[in-house]
Amino acid sequence: MHSGHHTSENETSSTCFILMGLFDQTKYAVFLYTLTSVFFLMALTGNTLLILLIHRDPHLHTPMYFFISQLSLIDLMYICVTVPKMLMDQITGDNTISHLGCGVQMFSYLTLTGAEVFLLTAMAYDRYAAICRPLHYPLLMNQRICHLFMSGCWFLGMFDGLLLTPMTMSLPFCHFRKIMNFFCEAPALLKLSCSDISHYEMEMFMYLCCVLMLLIPTMVISSSYALILCLIHSMNSGEGRRKAFATCSSHMVVVLLFFGAGIYTYMLPRSYHTGEQDMMVSTFYTIITPVLNPLIYSFRNKDVTGTLRNLMTSRVRIRKVLNVKA
Repeated sequence: MHSGHHTSENETSSTCFILMGLFDQTKYAVFLYTLTSVFFLMALTGNTLLILLIHRDPHLHTPMYFFISQLSLIDLMYICVTVPKMLMDQITGDNTISHLGCGVQMFSYLTLTGAEVFLLTAMAYDRYAAICRPLHYPLLMNQRICHLFMSGCWFLGMFDGLLLTPMTMSLPFCHFRKIMNFFCEAPALLKLSCSDISHYEMEMFMYLCCVLMLLIPTMVISSSYALILCLIHSMNSGEGRRKAFATCSSHMVVVLLFFGAGIYTYMLPRSYHTGEQDMMVSTFYTIITPVLNPLIYSFRNKDVTGTLRNLMTSRVRIRKVLNVKA
């Protein structure tokens, strides 16, 4: 009987990975997991509400809001790739993930991260075109171009996923298979590789990928916002200056948070950060960013809050009419 149990344990260790729970090391685990559940529900509610509002109101059918709704869609999918599994692991006490499950999770989050990086780049260009080239804006950002941009974002995201996932998952892994993260993230899996040569090659390849995936978009975004800020500075109208700065400052906050976390995780040499620090940064951009994006981008925006208010009042009005009829 005992030997049978031993075999299954060995099989588990050879075919599965063990995920480290996010708060396993702390005595406040229950409180922190409850907080994570609240953040997860906030991200689901905020992003779904935003997508519905933008879809419902014709006034919000502009390139900027089209991109914001796409960002919300990515954030919804992004948080669903990592958080439900982590919360289920905590409830069931089973922290294992199969080799295939790990690959699927890694491909999904790399695709979504890549798509978000390029989407934030497209959004920066959109703001540049709207503020610095207002006369050409309807031509520069028509519906066809917006859809082309979006297809490009998804294509480049999937390219990133298809490039890095098979390479990481085909590495020779040691007997010890505990991933120092709450989901299958490539840098955390690299640390489990037995082969120093393939580990080094993979690290160099990942670094080159990130140069293309992070530095080029960062340059486009920085240039767009630098040009916008120069124009804002030369504006005579105080109202126009305030409006342009309000829009751009919220966009810049999101970009700094997202890109900062990405550069830290993927481009800083391993010796500069520990597994625990990586896990905290991962938490930030997988759980906190999807909660913050709807708040930063839209719910402090008069157009969106106006649409929400109209929706609420029309609901109240319908209810009153139904009550009167009843």
